[in-house]
Amino acid sequence: MTVQGEYAPSPAAWVREQVEAYERSGGDEANTLRDTGLPIVVVTMRGNKTGKVRKVALMRVEHDGEYALVASMGGAPKHPVWYYNLKANPDQVTIQDGPEPFEARVRELTGDERDTWWERAVAAYPPYAEYQERTERRIPVLLATPK
Repeated sequence: MTVQGEYAPSPAAWVREQVEAYERSGGDEANTLRDTGLPIVVVTMRGNKTGKVRKVALMRVEHDGEYALVASMGGAPKHPVWYYNLKANPDQVTIQDGPEPFEARVRELTGDERDTWWERAVAAYPPYAEYQERTERRIPVLLATPK
């Protein structure tokens, strides 16, 4: 079952279009970050302020059926809004990595576990390392585990 409720599409046109194309095609289209060839997943969550359904495309960092969700925001000084959505509603999440979304529970990683997943994230998407250098904040890594 997916997160239910009123859907509020991203204000960013490229995010809206990518999510729509990915979902419409069951992950056959719009499944990479622009022209990088690197795979993405679609994360659906509940907004922490409005309660509306939100969707975002994030880099695919998968290991043994779990997914790291890296709140990099390109190395910006603030966390992305979706980070706060997931922190507020960690049980109202679906991940779509292919044709069908699945329910997940999300938690923020710390310590050695965070370090292990950070290494996996950088291996999947090397610019994460540059993003960390650009910002003083420690980029959060959340783990989505299927329910």
